[in-house]
Amino acid sequence: MRLLLAVLAGVALWPAAATAQVTGTLHIVVKDPSGAVIPNAAVRAVAADGMAIAATSDAQGVATLTVPSGRCTVVVEFPGFEARTLADVRVRAGDNRREAVLAIEKIAQTVSVGRDAATAASDPRSDRFSNVLSKAQIDALPDDPDEMETALKQMAGPGALLRVDGFRGGKLPPKSQIRSIRFSQAMFAAENHSAGHTFIDIVTQPGLGPLRGGLDMTFRDDALNARNAFQPQKTPEQSQQYNANLSGTLLKGRTSFSFAGGGASAFDAANVFAAVPGDDTLTSSVRRPSSRANASLRIDHALSPSHSLRGSFQHTDGTQENLGVGGYDLKERAYTRTDSESMLRVSENGPISKYWFATTRAQVRRATGNAIPAVQAPTVQVLDAFTAGGAQQDGGRRSTEVELASDIDYARKAHAIRLGALVNGGSYTSNARSGYIGTFTFSSLADYDAGQPSNYTRRFGDPLVVYSMWQAGLYAQDDWRARKNLTLSAGLRQELQTHLGDRLNLGPRGGATWSPFKSGRTTVRAGGGVFYDWLDADTYEQTLRVDGVHQQDLVIVNPGYPDPLGGGAEQQVLPSSRYGLASGLVMPAQTVGLLAVTQQLTSALNVNASYSHRRARDRFRGRNVNAPLDGIRPDPSLGTVTEVESTGKLEADAVNVGLNWNLPARRLFLFANYAWTDQRNDADGPFSLPADNYDLAAEWARATGVPRHTASAALSTNLTAHLRLGLSTLARSGLPYTITSGRDDNGDTAFTDRPAGIGRNTATTAGAWDVAGRLTYAFGFGSRTQAAGGGQQVVVVRQAGGGGSAGDLLGGLAGGGADDKHVRFELYISAANLLNRANLTGYSGVMTSPFFLQPTSAGPARKIDVGMRIGF
Repeated sequence: MRLLLAVLAGVALWPAAATAQVTGTLHIVVKDPSGAVIPNAAVRAVAADGMAIAATSDAQGVATLTVPSGRCTVVVEFPGFEARTLADVRVRAGDNRREAVLAIEKIAQTVSVGRDAATAASDPRSDRFSNVLSKAQIDALPDDPDEMETALKQMAGPGALLRVDGFRGGKLPPKSQIRSIRFSQAMFAAENHSAGHTFIDIVTQPGLGPLRGGLDMTFRDDALNARNAFQPQKTPEQSQQYNANLSGTLLKGRTSFSFAGGGASAFDAANVFAAVPGDDTLTSSVRRPSSRANASLRIDHALSPSHSLRGSFQHTDGTQENLGVGGYDLKERAYTRTDSESMLRVSENGPISKYWFATTRAQVRRATGNAIPAVQAPTVQVLDAFTAGGAQQDGGRRSTEVELASDIDYARKAHAIRLGALVNGGSYTSNARSGYIGTFTFSSLADYDAGQPSNYTRRFGDPLVVYSMWQAGLYAQDDWRARKNLTLSAGLRQELQTHLGDRLNLGPRGGATWSPFKSGRTTVRAGGGVFYDWLDADTYEQTLRVDGVHQQDLVIVNPGYPDPLGGGAEQQVLPSSRYGLASGLVMPAQTVGLLAVTQQLTSALNVNASYSHRRARDRFRGRNVNAPLDGIRPDPSLGTVTEVESTGKLEADAVNVGLNWNLPARRLFLFANYAWTDQRNDADGPFSLPADNYDLAAEWARATGVPRHTASAALSTNLTAHLRLGLSTLARSGLPYTITSGRDDNGDTAFTDRPAGIGRNTATTAGAWDVAGRLTYAFGFGSRTQAAGGGQQVVVVRQAGGGGSAGDLLGGLAGGGADDKHVRFELYISAANLLNRANLTGYSGVMTSPFFLQPTSAGPARKIDVGMRIGF
């Protein structure tokens, strides 16, 4: 009887047991042959029943998939590497871990990675809210590192932050060493110090495989350029840039190197447009020579099958002459600046146990900068008319900065936890001098003709200061997959900094990423958090130097001219003036909220929209705490006392709509983006002074330099097998600026006074737009040598996931006809401001200026570069 009951119970329970599906969590660690992890790799698992699950590897190269227990096939892909297939992978209940090492590319074949399903679409670290530039798109960027940085920041939007291999700061690597560029909007992760920005993450590539190298040259000459709208004739300009690179394997399968070096010799023109005595408008140009030399070396080494070590060193030297000239500044205002920078970076990553993975990085940066004026003479400034005399820029700064950071990841079941710490700072020695001979300020040309300056300022004393500054951040973050298509994120970050009194700066973060439909074509993201900002070293240095002990400012109201002490009865010599940090200074904090939606309409077309709101408090701003009140200074023994306070505010609302159309089979990319921004604040920076130091509420207005409307679009396509065209355009509405009276009516020694009833930033400039283009012809000869083992190169063209950045702003340039050749040539011509649009700038808001409410300059006219690139 017992046996019969057991059999009957088993038969009754068998259908329920058969329908219950046991799953396991599969962690795939994606690496290159050196052992370095590969973020953003596409990983797809196919179960025995044909069910497919997709994911993207995170910053530690780990892709997490929930799959039915049993056996499955895993396919891993990333641009520039062979696709790797792991067959017959056994998955048990619980956590399972496998590694996938991708081989270097061989011969060309293009594969398009499809869209992730709902599980991957709801991953907050996936590419759904970021854009990844393809190799062709990277090739389309400017060859000059400074111009490339400017282009990337324009593509990413206002406030974009650059990171190279996880490090902030320093120069961009040459394009030959860049493996990928990713525009990420992971705004609410606790690992991020900054808020409301797009991160431009650049990953450099190891030199594994056979010896490879290249040489590229770019040339620009004024014969091909157009005339600036504010100059009667074309101004002189020429640029020659050279770059070379070499990479390869030192120890097979373990150690590789990459070397790059280059330089530039150039000159352009500073355009002067000023009103000089005699009611004449002076238009002239001053030649500005510059030179740059740079070199970098990177070594990648596999310490073990699971741990890799990476080290790099880069050095840059540069000289720029005739800075400080242009606009109202006449040619005698010129000075020369020399800069030198060396940077050492080391990072190590790998698992520390079955479930734990660690990445540690260290950086040391040493930099020196020095300025030498062309003329040692007093400065004469007539507000928004002309400025003559010496630049009064002398000396410089030497700094040693260190950054140490470590991230530890723990992934098990439905949780992906990240813990981390960051410490950075440095020591600084500076003897920079400014204003040490004296400056006469005149309100108008009429006052200059009459020899009646409004005031005279001179800084005297010892400029040498030596100091250090350190800041740190500690954080914890958990991404919890509450459901297959829903991930909830929560984190907490603590910020600390020397020279600030507050010690408890906790920033909670939280968000949700939801893919409501099984197809994974729709992703909704919402979140918010509190972020803190640090006091920068330049601001602290200024308050140390002009503290009334090292240096102090002499201010004379209604001085004589040219002898400042030869004024009449109205002359007033003020007591010592100084700068300082206000007591109780705290870190600025801002609260940020975001709601975003990304929709994949077709396999090639994506649209996205987002709304964000920011509210900041305790922002750094300047205020003269000893300004006259009813004509009397609070402390008669002192002159102007400018203190940096944490009393500023900011509010911003932004709407962003973007479209990406990507047809890799036709090598066609189309991008369009529109942004509406309403940003208001009450100060432009830590030393920004108000019109009335006792009425700070009157400063609340639109933020300086932030347009209300911005739109951009780009198209890139192959015209033939060897010829490629890229076009882009950027347009914006006018920028706000402030109308001032040109006089110091309230006696605070600052010319920020506004007419009665006129607020800050009430005037607006004209809008601006331009078009850029680049045409490339590519060809080659010889067959590319395949590495041992054969196989095929798989170039993965990832479809952009949205997020509003201009990920496809510049299309790829390499024609398909040269991709599989041993020696490859590219000839290209590129044009900035192709239609030679005169975008007016330099509007004067000073009522005593002869240019009041008029533009005094224009953006660069059309400039054309020609170049050649050789690779093997």
